[in-house]
Parts: sequence; C-alpha cells; structure tokens
Amino acid sequence: MSTNLAERVAARRNHTPARQTSRGTVAHQQPSLVQFVQSMRGEIARALPAHIASPERIARIALTELRRVEHLAECTQESFGGALMTCAQLGLEPGGALGEAYLLPFWNKRVRAYEVQLVIGYQGMIKLFWQHPAAAGLTARTVYENDEFTYEDGLNPVLRHVPARSNRGRPTDYYAIAKMSNGGSAFVVMSVEDVEAIRRRSKARDSGPWSTDYDAMARKTVIRQLFKILPKSPELARAVAHDEAVRRDATPEGLDVPPDYIEGEVVEQAEAAEGQVEDVPAEFAGWPEAAVPAGAADGA
Repeated sequence: MSTNLAERVAARRNHTPARQTSRGTVAHQQPSLVQFVQSMRGEIARALPAHIASPERIARIALTELRRVEHLAECTQESFGGALMTCAQLGLEPGGALGEAYLLPFWNKRVRAYEVQLVIGYQGMIKLFWQHPAAAGLTARTVYENDEFTYEDGLNPVLRHVPARSNRGRPTDYYAIAKMSNGGSAFVVMSVEDVEAIRRRSKARDSGPWSTDYDAMARKTVIRQLFKILPKSPELARAVAHDEAVRRDATPEGLDVPPDYIEGEVVEQAEAAEGQVEDVPAEFAGWPEAAVPAGAADGA
C-alpha cells in the first residue's frame, strides 16, 4: 500500500495529470490548445481577408478566450480549429469584446467530448451585410411598451416607431430594416414571443451572448430573419450557414462544407435616439446605423 502511494506521489511530481471534467471524461490540457493556436498562425494569415487585422491579433484573442471561457480549453482541437478558421475566413474577431463572434464550449453527447460552437454576433452579421455591393442601409431596434409603434404589411408596407422619451417600459417587439442601393427595401418585425421561441431552440439559449447580451442577440435574430429575403454576399451566406454550428475541418475548403448541428448542450447596446420618428419604406435619410462601419469603405 505504502509502495503504491509512493509511486503515485512520484508520478504526480513528474507528470501533470489530465484534468477530469464534470462529465467524467479526460479533458484536453490548455497548453495543447495554446500550442495548436500558435501552430495555426500561418493558416490564419492565409485565410484572413486583406483588410482584417493581423493573424497575431486573431491568435491573441483566441488565447484570451481560452483563459476566459470555462471549458473552452477542454474542447477538441478539430472543432476549435474549425471555429477559428471560420472567423478568419469571414474576417470576424472571435471574442465577445466587439460582439462579432463567440466561441462557446458545447458538450457533444454522441462523442462525449466538448466541441466549439461558433455563434455569429449581432455586430458580425451587420459587418458582413456591408460586404454586399448593393448594401445601402441596415438597422435593428428594440420596441418598448410605451413607445408609439405601428406597422403594416402588404403592397405598401409601412413601419413607424416613435420611442418614448422616458419610462419606456418592457420590450414588446424587435425589428430590422434594410435598404439596397437599387432603391429596394425590406423590414421584418418580431414580437418578444417570436424571439423567445427561436432562443429556446438554440443550444446556447441559457449561456453565452443570450445570457450576457440578450437585446443584441434578439436584434441579431430579427436581422437573420430579414436576411432570408435579401441578396447576400458569399461571406454572409456562409456565416448564416455556420452560425451556431460545429465545424471540424480547419482547411480553407471547410467553409464550404455544411457544418454539423448536433443535439447536446452548451456549458457555461445602444437604443434609438429619443423622440426619433422612423417611416419605412422611405428614403432612410438620417439613420445613425446607415453610416458604413469601420473598414466597409475599403470593401469590408
């Protein structure tokens, strides 16, 4: 007994044991993923669009996320590399600071391992919309119970929103509006109940940005519904396809392969100007959000 104990103590001194997860499986050690990220710098550099930050910045953000997000360092290298390459190829920063994309640990029941689920954020969807040459305007807003809000569908659709100056109450609806350079426009309105129905179907419904940035995710949800009826750039179409999915192929061709949606579980912004009136469709003049975001003027 004492001999076995001495051997175990000696073994601990010479070897760092694999950490056990709450699921009872052996976890990947963080240094292995850190080294993996470092080794991917060349591939990230080749995948990044010319106008996006250096591969060193993407790698630093990824390493920060590994330290910050619980269980992320325990995910498989294949899924982590796939998510990171998707961000690189789409030109999105993988972290919550800018709200462009989120890397979430996802427990895959089938293989009994953590995998990375990529969630495209509200700002990421907007950024990719501007890459379409016909994009001219995009906004998404939250409607509160004391706002003045009416809309009509049909041959002459109309949307009018006058935010209350104070005591706006609880959210009741979300809407997104887009205008194209050819003069076409479209909007989508969703109630809080509509958004909640979609949130409940998400594997990340109780974690990640849904728990920390609910309003932004609700606006992203209505934007995503709007994108179904709009022309999309290739990058935006791929982002919609890979949103909330697991990619295990980190090669450049992996972005064009349908990602994997698996049953499992994920583990653990500015409002409209007060008194502003919006009529849609219209000329969209004076939209604060219609200004091209940083980098878009250069073809982002």
